[in-house]
Amino acid sequence: MSSDLFSLDGKVAVVTGGYGVIGGGIASALANAGARVAVLGRRRDAAQKKVDEIVAAGGSAFAVVGDALDEAQMRAARDEVTAAEGKVDILINGAGGNVARARNDTKPIFEIPLDAFDEVLRLNFHASLIPTMIFGESMAARGSGSIINVSSMASYQALSGVMGYSVAKAGIDNFTRWMAVEMARKHGAVRVNAIAPGFFVSEQNRAVLIKPDGSFSERAQKIVARTPMGRFGKPEELVGAVIWLCSDAASFVTGTVIPIDGGFSAFSGV
Repeated sequence: MSSDLFSLDGKVAVVTGGYGVIGGGIASALANAGARVAVLGRRRDAAQKKVDEIVAAGGSAFAVVGDALDEAQMRAARDEVTAAEGKVDILINGAGGNVARARNDTKPIFEIPLDAFDEVLRLNFHASLIPTMIFGESMAARGSGSIINVSSMASYQALSGVMGYSVAKAGIDNFTRWMAVEMARKHGAVRVNAIAPGFFVSEQNRAVLIKPDGSFSERAQKIVARTPMGRFGKPEELVGAVIWLCSDAASFVTGTVIPIDGGFSAFSGV
């Protein structure tokens, strides 16, 4: 197999949440593989900082401002990218994360406000649904493209404290498969897949996993004990699967949810 199959030269990629830990790592990797990357997020300063980092490393990128939960802003973002580049080949739905007040680590699940569940569901499901419907429509019109959603180990089994997040990510798995079938049957070579990261330390979960002195919390210790590789993942360890899914090397791959988890989903704990 030629290595050219993994090249993204000439591709235009949009990464929502493109300056976060996971989205930012993916944005850099796509640029390194040859894509021109639109770093999309609500904060122009953060998006531009990521763009500057990519360009300094020899890649090609530009900032686009928009909220993945706002349909009008996503349509404006799509039109901006299309006007500048003529097309969108790749969409990475990297926007998402947990919502602190939707957690029930220290209180009964019945005390969590229902609007907190709504918030975490919207952030982790609708923030992928809305960009997919808008950018995916353009891909469908062209008959080609690759969409990648971000699932989680929380969709595989019950993880304490994060019911709303878990339900949202389980929805992402089903949405990925449903859209993959819809696109393949009606819109040619538009593929839809997802990655399911295991446990990575980010700004959003650092306080839950890492104590002020730098040692692991009790929760972090349990996670590492259930991970056969015995450690947390690194953001750069996600990018190989993403590049493959975006490239011609995965031209017959659609509807998959790929765990990148150090074996966590495979281990029974025994």
